Amino acid sequence: MTSRIALPIRGLLVAGLALAVGIGVSAQQTPPPPVAGAAAQAPQPPAPPSPPPDNMPKPVKPVVSATAPTPDPRPNLKPGRWDAEQAAWNMALLSTSPPQGKSLGSTHSDLAFSGNLVIQGNYNGFDIYDISNPSKPTLVQKYLCPASQNDVSVYRNLVFMSSEATNSRTDCGFEGVPEPVSKLRVRGIRVFDISDIKNPKLVTTVQTCRGSHTHTVVRKAGDDGNVYIYVSGSAGVRSAEEVPGCEDGDIDNPNTARFRIEVIQVPLGDPVRAAIVSSPRIFENLPVAPRNEERAASDQRDREAAAAAAAAAGRGGQGRGGPGGPGRGPQGPPRGPNQCHDITVYGDIGLAGGACGGLGLLLDISDPVNPKRIDEVADANMSFWHSATFNNDGTKVLFSDEWGGGGQPRCRATDKYEWGSDALFTIDENKKMKFHSYYKLPAAQSSLENCVAHNGSVIPIPGRDVMVQSWYQGGLSVFDWTDIDHPKEIAYFDRGPVDGSRMVMGGSWSAYWYNGVIVSSEIARGLDIYELLPNANISENELAAAKTVRMPYWNTQDQQKLKWPQTFVLARAYLDQLARTNGLPADRIRAARSTLQSAERASERDRRARLTQLATQLNAAAESSSDAAKVRMLASTVADLAGAQ
Repeated sequence: MTSRIALPIRGLLVAGLALAVGIGVSAQQTPPPPVAGAAAQAPQPPAPPSPPPDNMPKPVKPVVSATAPTPDPRPNLKPGRWDAEQAAWNMALLSTSPPQGKSLGSTHSDLAFSGNLVIQGNYNGFDIYDISNPSKPTLVQKYLCPASQNDVSVYRNLVFMSSEATNSRTDCGFEGVPEPVSKLRVRGIRVFDISDIKNPKLVTTVQTCRGSHTHTVVRKAGDDGNVYIYVSGSAGVRSAEEVPGCEDGDIDNPNTARFRIEVIQVPLGDPVRAAIVSSPRIFENLPVAPRNEERAASDQRDREAAAAAAAAAGRGGQGRGGPGGPGRGPQGPPRGPNQCHDITVYGDIGLAGGACGGLGLLLDISDPVNPKRIDEVADANMSFWHSATFNNDGTKVLFSDEWGGGGQPRCRATDKYEWGSDALFTIDENKKMKFHSYYKLPAAQSSLENCVAHNGSVIPIPGRDVMVQSWYQGGLSVFDWTDIDHPKEIAYFDRGPVDGSRMVMGGSWSAYWYNGVIVSSEIARGLDIYELLPNANISENELAAAKTVRMPYWNTQDQQKLKWPQTFVLARAYLDQLARTNGLPADRIRAARSTLQSAERASERDRRARLTQLATQLNAAAESSSDAAKVRMLASTVADLAGAQ
């Protein structure tokens, strides 16, 4: 393992950004074209795929067990777009909703949730599904508006969508914008009104100087009339002829569109007036990130192999960029990053995590319009800091590394565990981050599968830090990082490659828990919905308690504090955890379970008495427990149940 840098360092935002950026890409192509000289087996735009069969293959029967199946079946699954072999452990695929119409063959991107609706972005627009019955989702709206990445978020009746591609038009047409400078081009944030779900309306577009690769909805305490949007744009700076006021330049230029983010204010009562209200320069004075020479040599070998393969096939290298394409801009001394790839805000604790190409930032967002950088970390093992996730109490943060930009096979047996993984940090009382460990998908994937750490979310299992995460064609991995020094996989789902003869872009772009199920945006195959199954690692009571947490809406980049209703199943979930870790003697756990069972059936008076006595006993037992904090959580829940009667 490469030693970590003691000082917090930031790195240069790579000129060749993540493959999924999609700069200058036709919306009808499945993946964006690869960077010139990209790694061997770079994904190629296939011909439009055949529609899915009328009878899709049945999901595989999952293995349910305490330990993962041996040997691990994931490295050798058979390929197929619609009939790929599947492997599942402790989770079950409930449904797959294949793309329809112009969504077929388009790259499917991020997800947002509102009520019973899932909004799924794709490079040709967005789809809205009703998942009231997660085993049979219903497509209720298909809106065509090509761009990339078309990442989406939602707040009340408004949907926001990112655009960074040069082909995106003000009229949402498919003709593209061939001119180097054009008032028809859209690169920024589109705002839609979905009050009438059958008839979404494009309300306005806020143009930004570097487009919007991703964005984050931010709420401000006490301000119910507005929401705010942090814009992460990683393209080059647009011409002032196209967007007045845009100016390129190095860090010493106070007007440069680099080294800052845009903050958009959206008046909820009149969203047409959405506009940029601040441009915080949170990237100033950042040192350059450390370089990993071993990984750089590996990347160079991949580039050389790709060039040789392209030459043998009679293909020239494909470049990216064009007007406003990605790049460092004015050349000068090496700099730290000048933009984030993604920002996750956690308003309830006043913090945000910025995954910013060469480093991870911690931001103070107590004033959301004027975020301030308070800490930063870097790691020579991290190639492209992609996204951030906090645990529920805000004492930890996880940064993912999208090494290879999402379009490369980075889970091969020859790829080191530390590369293309998650980096796990604690956050101390002084708001400083401390590295603890890495987590990476533990199953090797083939050279035909783009695979690296990507988007995920916390799962509301009380008293534990559990997360589900997408790994592109590595599938989904559920892991427990309660013990931050020893994260452990506890469930997974995977398919074989999309294509068995060459790499074709596919796999899970995003995998998020929402109101009792896991929803995944499958790049090539549409929308997948899963359920976790009770097992030795997650009990039935723990899952039942997780399902009591209900959100009216959910944007994963706008984390909300998870709160569990005080229920008997919550108390039983804590007891199951204490039994698993031997946090209380077995006889005391049996007695507590018996008391809970009898109290639940007892009269109101008897129930209060039994629960009050149990809470007192548990508080006393905490003194000698190996997991005193968990015992006190259980005692508090029992006491609340007694007082609620």
